[in-house]
Amino acid sequence: MQLKSIVLSNGSFDTKSAKTAHGLIRGSVRYDILAVIDPVFFGQDAGTVLDGRERGIPIYKTVKDFIATGGKAENCVVGVAPKGGQLPKSMEEDVVTAMENGMDVVSGLHSFLNDNERLATLAKEKGVTIHDIRQPRERKYLKFWTGDIYKVKSAKIAVMGTDCGLGKRTTSKFIVEAIRKEGMISEMIYTGQTGWMQGWKYGFILDSTYNDYVSGELENALVTCDRELNPDLMVIEGQAALRNISGPCGSEFLLSGDVDGVILQHAPARVHYDGFEYLDAKIPPITEDIALIKMYGKEVIGVTLNTRGLTIDQALRYKEEYEQKLGIPVALPVERGVGDILGPIRELIKRKNANKGN
Repeated sequence: MQLKSIVLSNGSFDTKSAKTAHGLIRGSVRYDILAVIDPVFFGQDAGTVLDGRERGIPIYKTVKDFIATGGKAENCVVGVAPKGGQLPKSMEEDVVTAMENGMDVVSGLHSFLNDNERLATLAKEKGVTIHDIRQPRERKYLKFWTGDIYKVKSAKIAVMGTDCGLGKRTTSKFIVEAIRKEGMISEMIYTGQTGWMQGWKYGFILDSTYNDYVSGELENALVTCDRELNPDLMVIEGQAALRNISGPCGSEFLLSGDVDGVILQHAPARVHYDGFEYLDAKIPPITEDIALIKMYGKEVIGVTLNTRGLTIDQALRYKEEYEQKLGIPVALPVERGVGDILGPIRELIKRKNANKGN
C-alpha cells in the first residue's frame, strides 16, 4: 500500500537539485504523492512545471498551506539533493510543521536529520519517525562479491552518464517501462536514494555503502533479481560518471555487474562537470567515454540526451549528428521517449534468452 506523502523542494523544483522530487512525481509504488511544497512554484501543477504533463499534483507554498486546505499525509519527503547534502535552513520550518502534524519524515540527504537535535527531540515528543535512508547498513548485513554474477544469463545493461545529474535514473525507468509494454519482464536495479523511494525492489544505495561491499551489493541485487524473476532485462541505474573528478564511478557496473551493454547519457549543452566550472573542469567529448568503456571490454549500444539548455530543434540536430558520428541509435528520453534505442536492446535480450537453456 502506498503511503500518502508530500514532497519538499524549497524553491528549486525546476532545477536538477530537486531530482528526488522529480523522480517521485514521475512515479512511485512506495509513496502516493499528494502535493509538492515549494515557495516559488506554488499554485501550479507539479507535472506541468516538471515536463509539461499535468498530473493532478498541486504545489503549495508551505506545509501549513497544505494542511489549511484539509490535506493529510503520512510522510513528508525531503525532495532535494543540494550540494553538500545538508538540509537547507529555509526548509527546516516545513519539516517541523510536518512533524507537528503527525507526519514521519523521509530524507535521502547525506547529513542525517536524526543528528539535528531540534528535529530529533521533536520526533520523540510527537511520536513520529525520521527515516534517514542514507544511513549505512551494518557490515554484517552486507555482501562481498563472489563471482555468482557469471551464472546470470538474463540480459543486463547499465545506464551510465558522462556526468552526474543527467537523468540516468529516469532513462532507466523509461527503458524498463518500454520493455514491459512489449510483454517482457524487466526490472530496474536502483543504486540511489530516489530509486529506493520510488519502490524498486532490487538494489542498494551506492554512496552510503562501504566501498569494499559495493561490488558485492551490486552483484547480490542482480543475482537475486535473476533468481526470483528470471527477467528478460535488468537495467542498472548508473551513478556519477567514470571520469567525474569529485567521485568517479561506473567501473563496478561494467566489471562487477558484468553488463552486456551500456546506454550512455550525455548533455550536449553542458561544458563543465557539474559544480566545477570554477576549475574549468571540462567534460571530454562523448567519444572518449565510449572508448573508455570499450577498454573495459563493454560496448555502448545507444546514447540518450539530456536536452537542458537546448531547444527541441537543437536537440534533434545533436541526435542526428551523434547517430551519424557514432553509428549507434540516439534518443531524447524526456521529449520523445526511448523508442529509438530499443532496437539493440531487443537484440541483446533475444541473444541472451536464446542462451538461457545452454
